[in-house]
Amino acid sequence: MFTVRTWAARTSAALLTTALAATGLAASASAAPTTTAVGPAPADAASAASPAPAPAPASDSPSPTPYQGWNTYYGLGGDFTADEVLDVADFLVSSGLADAGYDIVWLDGGWQDEVPRGDDGRLQGDAERFPDGMAALADEIHDRGLRAGIYTDAGPYIPGTCGLGSGGHYQTDADTFAEWGYDAVKVDFLCGITADLDPQEAFTAFAEALRDNSSGRQMIFNLCNPVTSPDWGDYPEEQQSTWSWTYAPDIAESWRTYTDVGFVGQIQFKDVLRNFDANARHPEVAGPGRFSDPDYLGPELGMTTEEFRTQMSLWTVAAAPLVISSDPRTLSQESLDILLDEDVLAIDQDRLGLQGTRVGAAGTTETWAKPLADGSVAVALLNRGDRPAEVAATARDLGLRGRSFAVLDTWTDARTQSSGTIRAAVPAHGAALLRVTPARHDGAPRLVASPPAFASVGADAVTPTTDLLAAAGDRLTTEVTLHNDGGKAVRDPRVALTVPSGWTATASGPAPRVVRPGGSATVAFTVSVPAGTDTGGYDVAASVTSGSGRLTTPPSRVTVAPGAPSGSDVVLSGHPWVSASSGWLTPTVDQSVGGGSPLTVAGIVHKTGIGVASPSHVRYYLGGACTALSGSVGIDDVVGTVGPEGGTATFDVVGDGETLWTSGTVERGTAHPFTVDVTNIRDLTLRVGDAADGGYNDRADWLSLTTSC
Repeated sequence: MFTVRTWAARTSAALLTTALAATGLAASASAAPTTTAVGPAPADAASAASPAPAPAPASDSPSPTPYQGWNTYYGLGGDFTADEVLDVADFLVSSGLADAGYDIVWLDGGWQDEVPRGDDGRLQGDAERFPDGMAALADEIHDRGLRAGIYTDAGPYIPGTCGLGSGGHYQTDADTFAEWGYDAVKVDFLCGITADLDPQEAFTAFAEALRDNSSGRQMIFNLCNPVTSPDWGDYPEEQQSTWSWTYAPDIAESWRTYTDVGFVGQIQFKDVLRNFDANARHPEVAGPGRFSDPDYLGPELGMTTEEFRTQMSLWTVAAAPLVISSDPRTLSQESLDILLDEDVLAIDQDRLGLQGTRVGAAGTTETWAKPLADGSVAVALLNRGDRPAEVAATARDLGLRGRSFAVLDTWTDARTQSSGTIRAAVPAHGAALLRVTPARHDGAPRLVASPPAFASVGADAVTPTTDLLAAAGDRLTTEVTLHNDGGKAVRDPRVALTVPSGWTATASGPAPRVVRPGGSATVAFTVSVPAGTDTGGYDVAASVTSGSGRLTTPPSRVTVAPGAPSGSDVVLSGHPWVSASSGWLTPTVDQSVGGGSPLTVAGIVHKTGIGVASPSHVRYYLGGACTALSGSVGIDDVVGTVGPEGGTATFDVVGDGETLWTSGTVERGTAHPFTVDVTNIRDLTLRVGDAADGGYNDRADWLSLTTSC
């Protein structure tokens, strides 16, 4: 897997300026937004960005704003029944999701019969799971006031590759879907790529068949080419999802912009970010009735609530279709509240239909902006990092002019006034979604408090921690910074820390008497971690009370580590780690990941070590007590039983945030020994990357790791 960052800097700035001009609120030329591209542009960037913005849709467009609904794929897989589908449809109605716009009940692959096409040449549903037929199911969905969606593939049916295929039957299948009463069609490309079809030709022909269906029925066309290199293999650019933008806006209401965002039952945050970044490449071709599609929403399929809230924020600012693919009947009220938030949905459904763009540089924290029809700008302040952070932009960055701005926090409903700085304290993996509107009047001052920033206190000096790693018995210093971004002074703010039971927090100095407009103030504390504290993560947050109300920062997490290793020739794999991850499954001690086989590289078996799949990290607390780390790395021989593809990785030893040793690209068949000086290192991470060719078949081993402490 790899991450793509948007490169269309000129296009992003132009979209903001043009859209704001249309609302009468554009900045002057000197205040034009600054958008910095990060990462390589295509070799011919000028021609790549050359297509003109998509024309306005016809007045009878089936989807002038991004469509919403529910799809069976990630939550139910491919073995769903009519009764299950209708039960979900009933839940969409009873829960309020349908009233909020989630009104398409969309069948993904799996509805078809084992023999998908009957003697009459028409597609047929599974008679056991859909006993009344597919038309009757659409009627039942319509009876609930909802729309019905269905699925096929642009390629010819190839058993074992796709469940059904429309290749050679485009007009017949389009007529059938219309006759059955379906309102939306998702067209995949699994058999299309197996048959080596040209996706532009295939999808264009299918779009014509849908438009010319014998019933004259209007249907949404979701063009779904998920083929992406290197995830799917090595394919020409023209056959990949990342090329659909060049033709799809002329033939479809939406087009997939990258590979699937997850797997059945599993969607991870890292893949949400990956798909969002790829989706951001070509905002200039999206518009009313034509939308880039980064794939489905996946609450409670592997993401935390905060991560799902971020996905919702990013999809919203991208003007993406909002299609739930979890089983909505199983969702918590918190997830439902995220899906139902009216202020958030209003941004996604804004009639301008513009896709948001990044303002400023790409990085761990980013600003994304989407102009809205009323002259306001939706702003997503994104924190990709693993700890909370301040994220800020200015009204000038956003192309807005004026001296005062009303700021609505769509997730908290807080309404404040800013004099030009748009700032938020954002949780790890979080995003603040704000609506910023030029305003002439003054309101409540916009006071923002930073999350607590920590350093560890040793016996004689302060030693910075890495990702807030501490040991039982440590004392920690922390600071909370207050920013007044409003036009009125904030007087006598009272700052307090909320710490775990048994911990103590003591102010190291007085609180500020006043924080003036545009000013900042810092409050310091000492936090004591009791001796005997169990290992694990502990949250510390700050609260600030003033005349303008009370606010609470996102929590900063302090990780209390296991005790440091002790002794000579310690086998590190036998010592408890702080945390560990693997690209698939979980890291295994003294075995190859996934299969339970002995760690074996180049035919040599190693009794101790750690098996992982890329990307991976394994983190240990050394506490500054060790002097050297020795071992070797390699690709486990088990990759040979899978095939010749993949099986490359990079290995890094990282101490207190700095790389101490790197392997370069490691291929199968060779072990690479290393010895690293870890004197005074508190926090050690063993990191594995995919060598920039994807993680397929990357089974990587840390071998015979020993250290002296």
